[in-house]
This record gives sequence, C-alpha cells and structure tokens, in this order.
Amino acid sequence: MIRSQFQDIRGASELAMLAAPTSDELAQLKKAVAIMTAAEKQNAHTLTDEQVQRIAADAQIDPANFAIFINGYAIHKKRPS
Repeated sequence: MIRSQFQDIRGASELAMLAAPTSDELAQLKKAVAIMTAAEKQNAHTLTDEQVQRIAADAQIDPANFAIFINGYAIHKKRPS
C-alpha cells in the first residue's frame, strides 16, 4: 500500500502513519518486531539503515514503512524530556 500523501516533502503523511497506522502497516511492524533480537529491540533507536533493511527483508515487509517507524521511534527516543 502506498499512501497518496507521500507525494509532498512536508512529511505530514509520515507523521500520520506513526500516529494512526493502518491495520496492514501495524501488522507489518508487528511481524518485523517479532523477528528482531532482544538487542535490536532494546537499541532500536540506533539501528543502521542496513539493519533496518535486513530486518524488513527477513520479515518480508515494506522496508520504507519499517524505516519510517524506526526513524519515528529514534526521534521520539532522542527528544529531550
């Protein structure tokens, strides 16, 4: 599934995806998290692009969607309290 909102450069659709993922997007995220190692889960905010791509490929999910979720988590984790 490709969200039509991805046609702009403002990032609004990516934020919407994080706030309210579709059932398919959520299922893909759950599938990826299920195969991640404990260390990958604990340090998800530090995963490299290559690690994200490998996990997505191993889980057979859309790598772009998984990258958006991981990047969103990393931004949230690194945000000052």
